[in-house]
Amino acid sequence: MNRIRKTRRPRPATPELAARPHPWRRAFGLTAVVLLGAWLGLLIVGNVRVPVGPMNTTMTLRPSATGGTKINLSPLGALHLDSHIAPVRLDVNVDQLDPARSQALVDHPERLSGLQDEVARDVEHGTLDLAVRSCVAVVSGATALGLAVYRRPRRALAAGGLALALLAASGATAYATWNPKSVLEPRFSGLLSSAPSLVGNARSIVTEFDVYQRELARLVTNVTKLYDVTSTLPAYQPDPTTVRVLHVSDIHLNPASWKIIASLVEQYKVNVIVDSGDTMDHGSAAENGFLDPIADLGAPYVWVRGNHDSTVTQRYLEGIKNVHVLDDGRAVTIAGLRFAGIGDPQFTPDRSSAPATEGLQEAAGARLTAALRAQRAAGTPVDVAIAHEPSAARGTDGEVPLVLAGHLHHNEMEVLPKGTRLRIEGSTGGSGLRAVEGKYPDPIEASILYFDRDTRRLQAWDAIKLGGLGLTTAEVSRHLPKENQPGSSPSPTPSPTAPTTPSSPSPSTPSPAPSGTAP
Repeated sequence: MNRIRKTRRPRPATPELAARPHPWRRAFGLTAVVLLGAWLGLLIVGNVRVPVGPMNTTMTLRPSATGGTKINLSPLGALHLDSHIAPVRLDVNVDQLDPARSQALVDHPERLSGLQDEVARDVEHGTLDLAVRSCVAVVSGATALGLAVYRRPRRALAAGGLALALLAASGATAYATWNPKSVLEPRFSGLLSSAPSLVGNARSIVTEFDVYQRELARLVTNVTKLYDVTSTLPAYQPDPTTVRVLHVSDIHLNPASWKIIASLVEQYKVNVIVDSGDTMDHGSAAENGFLDPIADLGAPYVWVRGNHDSTVTQRYLEGIKNVHVLDDGRAVTIAGLRFAGIGDPQFTPDRSSAPATEGLQEAAGARLTAALRAQRAAGTPVDVAIAHEPSAARGTDGEVPLVLAGHLHHNEMEVLPKGTRLRIEGSTGGSGLRAVEGKYPDPIEASILYFDRDTRRLQAWDAIKLGGLGLTTAEVSRHLPKENQPGSSPSPTPSPTAPTTPSSPSPSTPSPAPSGTAP
């Protein structure tokens, strides 16, 4: 009898335990799932349709690095408000006007008095609905994506909970940084850049725009009127007591600048044009014909010489009607404002050489300062000083409320230590032919400055930026000096000083204003 030999089955090899992912990788993966799921949730269901006054709007929360509020007025463009700082942006799309509600406002204008409260209630209701719907959208999106990726309910719920925590933190940050006065300084884009009257004129900004709900009601009312006009956009309606100055600089032989300047003069009803120099590129007599369109711009033209403008250029401009050439502190009064300026002491059209410049600009600033003191002593104080180089302009600190300059090809606004406000304009010619030297073309920049006719002080300014060579973008941003914002106390202004030599210290100086970039 044969014994049956039993064979042992080989034991299965124990599988190696899979290496667990690094905690940092797991955290990064979960964060990515939460953010992507939350974004998808907001994109799909995170919006609400809200009637605001006579308008039908759609409110949406969108991820953003800077926050803020964007009001889309299709097809006219958009308004951008720095309303809050948070990783979410509030988008308000104006879909259409409700014909019945709009007609009711037209037929019963007395209802406009209650529009403020109505708009405030509508916005509050819409914001509440948006907050609830956004929570649901964010949690649902993150949970659903977490379940699809991890296939574990516990991990999916963790993703939803984390998304809710992130949204709550974003909401708390937005609430803590909420700035209702952001409506005072909107940025316009698209066709709206030609209609800044959407939020009122320079004087009404200071006197009326003090409460967010009131501004919102005014905005809704004006949008209603805007849509009611189908032929053309409404022109800017300036306050009749406001003096409007167009500040341009560094045109550098760009012929397109004249059409832009003429358009701005007509659109904003400009009283005076101030050019702070570098209108030419080489200052040769052959370039003089480029200056002829100035006579037809429609407003007096105040000009100071830049370092690309020659004395040949200056003499040619002196012969053009409506041009006021200022040099060596010469002053002129136009539209109730007193201007004084000085030409650049250098003529450096050739950038291949670097002549010695130490002290020249400071000396020019000292000569302009002496002229300002002489004007004050004669009983004709200057309201606006002009120089090409900012270093020369800084020498007038304490002697004039406002000084204008250029040269840097980008705009800045600064309050100097003794209270004088320095406004540096960008290049209204987009740096001319030099625009093609860089990777991106320089924008075309100019500013509209609004002055009170009685006090002759700056009330507000609009910074205008147009796309450079080959670009078709436009943006207008409105700004107010701190002392003109609602609830602010007036800042110190330069006070008269006794005439002294430029090198002597002034015996009395005004209290210093905050330095740095003004708002």
